[in-house]
Amino acid sequence: MNTTNEKYEALFTPWKIGNVEIKNRIVMCPMGGTSLFGWFELTGCHFDKEAAKLFLERANNNVGLIIPGIAPLRDTFWGKWLWQNEKMFKDLKVFMDEIHKTGAKLFIQLTAGMGRSWAITELVAPLHKNKITRALVKPIIDTSHELACPSPQPSRWAHDIECPEMTKHQIHEIIEAFAKTAKLCKEAGVDGVEVHAVHEGYLLDQFAIEFFNKRTDEYGGSFENRYRFAVEVVKAIKEACGNDYPVSLRYSVESKLKGFCEGAMPGEDYVEVGRGMEESEKAAKYLQDAGYDMLNADNGTYDSWYWAHPPMYMPENCNLEDVAHIKKFVDIPVVCAGRMDAEVGAKAVAEGKIDAVGVARQFLVDPEWVTKLIEDRLDDIKPCICCHAGCFNFSSSKGHANTQDLTDTMGLARCALNPETMQSKKYSVKPAKKQKNIAIIGGGIGGMEAAILCAKRGHKVTLYEKTDKLGGVFVAAAAPSFKEKDRALIAWYIREVSKYPIDLKMNTEIKDINSIEADEIIVATGAVAKRIPVKGADTAIEAVDYLLGNKPVGENVVVIGGGLTGCEIAYDLYLKGKKPVIVEMQDDLITTKGVCLANTSYLRDFFKTNNVPVYLETALSTINEGSVTLKDKEGKTFDVATDSVILSVGYNPAPLAKAGKHVHVIGDAANVGNMRTVIWGAWNVCMKL
Repeated sequence: MNTTNEKYEALFTPWKIGNVEIKNRIVMCPMGGTSLFGWFELTGCHFDKEAAKLFLERANNNVGLIIPGIAPLRDTFWGKWLWQNEKMFKDLKVFMDEIHKTGAKLFIQLTAGMGRSWAITELVAPLHKNKITRALVKPIIDTSHELACPSPQPSRWAHDIECPEMTKHQIHEIIEAFAKTAKLCKEAGVDGVEVHAVHEGYLLDQFAIEFFNKRTDEYGGSFENRYRFAVEVVKAIKEACGNDYPVSLRYSVESKLKGFCEGAMPGEDYVEVGRGMEESEKAAKYLQDAGYDMLNADNGTYDSWYWAHPPMYMPENCNLEDVAHIKKFVDIPVVCAGRMDAEVGAKAVAEGKIDAVGVARQFLVDPEWVTKLIEDRLDDIKPCICCHAGCFNFSSSKGHANTQDLTDTMGLARCALNPETMQSKKYSVKPAKKQKNIAIIGGGIGGMEAAILCAKRGHKVTLYEKTDKLGGVFVAAAAPSFKEKDRALIAWYIREVSKYPIDLKMNTEIKDINSIEADEIIVATGAVAKRIPVKGADTAIEAVDYLLGNKPVGENVVVIGGGLTGCEIAYDLYLKGKKPVIVEMQDDLITTKGVCLANTSYLRDFFKTNNVPVYLETALSTINEGSVTLKDKEGKTFDVATDSVILSVGYNPAPLAKAGKHVHVIGDAANVGNMRTVIWGAWNVCMKL
């Protein structure tokens, strides 16, 4: 396979995992929700046709190796073991024949479990806390099994829940299940299996890390004892499947762990309480010698989740240096994942620093991105913005477990920017039965998405934008230095709009929808900033004005509002050398449901590490000249000196018109949300027109 751009040539060379040859160096990494055996369904494990469709489309678009998301060896509901479902593996064999026709290879990732990292939800947490309800629901969902850890300890998600110690019988059951399931995978034509995981603080990693493992039996204490579980797993698989059957290991080089629920920032000088590099050098070689044929590597635990699931605040290629270092200590292939840039990854492969590049979320946004890379159509690649709003929106704040909706828990690996991902039955582009004249008012992301979709369906589309720029409020949101992917997304939308026969009316403000003729009118006029009734508020700077650079700020800046936008503004201020202070009425920063903990914990940890003052459960009383007066939860008032005040207290929908028979309101004009609600909402309307 050749690429027209020589910068990427190294990515399109073959390599081997054991005796299995992979056609190129691009690995589609596992993501929760993409298991071929289903994910968190009440019906239990089954061959998942939606995931199969996802992978077959990517396989047809030149990915080298596919690793689906974690498959729990034991069903979350009803407790059935994977190896007990014979039909599922028969279906898998048929699917593998189709995958192999594309030239791609596929490994199945099997997990021992999550332990304290199981993202226990607000719905499930009360069931576990009460002994009676725990016993009643045990036949359906056995939380004592799902939460079982090497030693008793608090859950990462619900700190008031103690996870029980795993028994030796449970350990041996899991090892046996790895072997039995791997053998069935081999018989179904699967090219190899991946063991999940001495990685990210999951169960096998909890056993390996002394900070979490306080056992006194043969599975705790010494280095050999702590890694015994992972070693016995690979030995059992090899015994069942033969030494030549490839077994990959999902592996975290360093834990980046400072303490319970406290991670380390990039470049920070800290004391590692998890797996540090010195132990990792020894562990990687030890695990290779035990029988593992590949390390699929990055960094982090659920306490430092932003290393394994990097938000936009993390540097690109954030794990490359550590993963490249660990490759020096093993002879097996090493894959690196974590916001990997294709050009940087290709260079690292060419220099022998890593063997392949691991990519995950970009495959959810654009299934054809590898093909576009080969054809040097880089501008056509729709970029992932690392928002986690569709794919992995496990959210949590002080005193709350995972607050995501049940539909999201059961539907991971969807994409905020691409509704068709893992939802092809609900969202698809079909030709319209009748061509209509459609007017879209507002050229933000929602308006552009609606225009593109309607044009794809064959409608005549006119898009009205009152300014000279497309992008709407997202232009402001994309302004900070760390939002380079957001800016790339705006550029992608502008180019995409130009590809279709969309009549674009710039600098055209529509004040009355009756002034335009159309069969259907879509109102995408966004939202306006909320105002707060406090003295001096008129002297403050609105968030959008700050982000667009319309108004300068001084050195000391108080940000009113500790939601996502307010925190990103404070982060931006700090990076610019300013001294921000955050004031928030809630008891934690970013309490909004649906904002991933990987994103929120980075910002919380950043402010804590860098001593950014944060006043929680505190209200703004007045804005004075040179200070603000604040009131804490006890009613005590105090002043904080400041040069500037930025208001980030939310938005109200600002629809030009109300929804009616032929008038449709979408995006923030309907309900203030995020990129996911804007884009999915546009599809909900436009698919029906």
